[in-house]
Amino acid sequence: MTTERQHPQDRDIDRTPTYRQPSEPPWSGLELRVPNDRSRESLISFVECVLVELTHADVGAEYRSSNVWGVKLTQYIAADTVGERFKKLHYDERLGWHKQMMSRQDVRDELINRLARPASLATNQSHSHPVEEPDTFRVKPTWQLRTDRRPGEK
Repeated sequence: MTTERQHPQDRDIDRTPTYRQPSEPPWSGLELRVPNDRSRESLISFVECVLVELTHADVGAEYRSSNVWGVKLTQYIAADTVGERFKKLHYDERLGWHKQMMSRQDVRDELINRLARPASLATNQSHSHPVEEPDTFRVKPTWQLRTDRRPGEK
């Protein structure tokens, strides 16, 4: 039996469950440009957050780079419910789509290395007119990922 003397702090607590909808999903802010000024530890934390969201939400991660030859996309999607296997889809306008399966550790290492680059892939190319736009990495709903068409096609 609980007495008022034992739990006085419970008197003013509303026991009705509160249901609130967040205005934005938790993954909506997972976006980064390359190059960036984040520390290695910050990038590791960021990538871990991304991997958790890929495993627990219907989202994928996309790295986008543009250059004079066109757009290159690399997308990562969880392939199982425990987050140990991921599908990597790479798109190059000249070569089309390429798919491979990767372990969580390989995706983690690849993303950390990619996001830690000191320069965008587009500006690193050896051509006379480099693209000024930085590479971008973002988490987005899987229905927004382009896995069967060229980027820009509807």
